[in-house]
Amino acid sequence: MNEIEIPAHLRHPNLISLYYCTSRHCHELLLVYECIPNGTVADHLHDDQAKLDSLSWTTRMSTTFETASSLAYLHASDVIHRNVKISNILLDNSFCIKVANFGLSRLFPTDVTHVSTTPQGTPGYVDLEYYECYQLTDKSAIYNFGVVLIKLISSKPTVDITRHRHKINLSNMAINKIQNHELHELVDPCLGFISDYKVTKMIKVVAELAFQCLQNESDMRPSMKEVLEVLKEISSVSYDGKVTDEMDIPADDVVLLKSDPPMLSPNSLRQNWVSRGCITSNAGGS
Repeated sequence: MNEIEIPAHLRHPNLISLYYCTSRHCHELLLVYECIPNGTVADHLHDDQAKLDSLSWTTRMSTTFETASSLAYLHASDVIHRNVKISNILLDNSFCIKVANFGLSRLFPTDVTHVSTTPQGTPGYVDLEYYECYQLTDKSAIYNFGVVLIKLISSKPTVDITRHRHKINLSNMAINKIQNHELHELVDPCLGFISDYKVTKMIKVVAELAFQCLQNESDMRPSMKEVLEVLKEISSVSYDGKVTDEMDIPADDVVLLKSDPPMLSPNSLRQNWVSRGCITSNAGGS
């Protein structure tokens, strides 16, 4: 019923449209969606399609922005998706994205801080705090999105039991690489991280954003609105070609998200996670 009721009331260019449902001539309830012909982001990162034509950094950047835009809309509509992952992000022939699969989605009333519910989602995408506390918040979706960012940077499997036990989950591996100044070992070589100065700058900022989305404490994660503002800035840099010196956002334009975050990555934009002009110094929650 979630697959019917939630999409029926949502309208966003980056959310898949449900046309109608029917049980006529069968015992199953059939849902009819718009056709998105170019497969999923997962297909283009991991499957045979990835061997033929890997997603460019420009496409990956637009994917992050459009996904964040759709999630910000969902959160503003009091909906938490709960299963944001690259296999639920579809691509059309123009490589614009559509977020799909609302089966695990939950309505999130505005007058509560969390919804108590059995943790659901895909291994590798669900944050530890949700598993331990059984409390779903909009910050749970921020963690999901952080994993999506790392997937788009690295093209690596979300869970890989052949890796060292502390790096089986891609999120743990990413945190480790970023903290130890080893981002180059995480990034997909095809993206030109070493050879393209502009791409290098953008990937560093995206990695920093992912780092903050993957904080263990949900209160330390930015809101999706804040995430979207940062991605707008990165996108504007990628389109007009203007790249500043090493993460040098002007101090006058910077406001702090938190005064004392639990840990920082080496590539932190300032001493704390920052965004420009979109939050206030006490904007820790959502």
